[in-house]
Amino acid sequence: MRSPVVLVPACVKQIGAHPYHTAQLKYVAAVADGARCTPLIVPALGAATDFEALLALADGVMLTGSPSNVHASLYGEALLDPSLPLDPARDATTLPLIRAAIKRGIPLLAICRGFQEVNVALGGSLHQAVQDVPGMADHREREDDTLEQQYAPSHRVLLDPGGRLAQILGGASGIMVNSLHGQGIHRLADGLAVEARADDGLVEAYRVADAKGFTLAVQWHPEWRFSENPDAVKLFSAFGDACRAYKAAR
Repeated sequence: MRSPVVLVPACVKQIGAHPYHTAQLKYVAAVADGARCTPLIVPALGAATDFEALLALADGVMLTGSPSNVHASLYGEALLDPSLPLDPARDATTLPLIRAAIKRGIPLLAICRGFQEVNVALGGSLHQAVQDVPGMADHREREDDTLEQQYAPSHRVLLDPGGRLAQILGGASGIMVNSLHGQGIHRLADGLAVEARADDGLVEAYRVADAKGFTLAVQWHPEWRFSENPDAVKLFSAFGDACRAYKAAR
């Protein structure tokens, strides 16, 4: 039996003189080795994307992190800092893909930028600079740190004891996570249920409460050296199991 196919939407990145559709190796590896599914990288073509053709192939969708931010106009705001990177082609691809995948009941796992994309796609908004919000901590990485330091556990998140994430993680009340984001949830979209918060109250994980299938989003980066992190292993295993169940049922 073939393995489930998981769509991994790409970013658009300028490399030298040319733009490329890109997906970081660590996300692709997490799908292939963590979820034990077949990753299919989807170019960021926006409205030119044949979403029906893609979703007919898909047994799951994983939304990756990225240096770029979701454009503020998509949640009704002006850009606070136009110098920060944007990726309008990715926005135009992922937001309709998210809505269509949830409607179909296709399992979805969203990470960092993907976590923010789902909230915006469903009508929520973002803090454009979490560190400037009174009472909030600075959740950004230190640019002069090594990658190992940037992706090391940074703060804890407290899990909803009745939530799906706590269930996946064996009933844990809290876990330590890394933190590499400048933006975060401001207004949570209707229909989303909080799964975890940081100590400052910032939403760090949620699910789509009435989704037909597995739909979970986290603000941190479980894909980083996931095989060395028991919590990440459990998360990607649960996502892969949901993709296999979806594939078997259709």
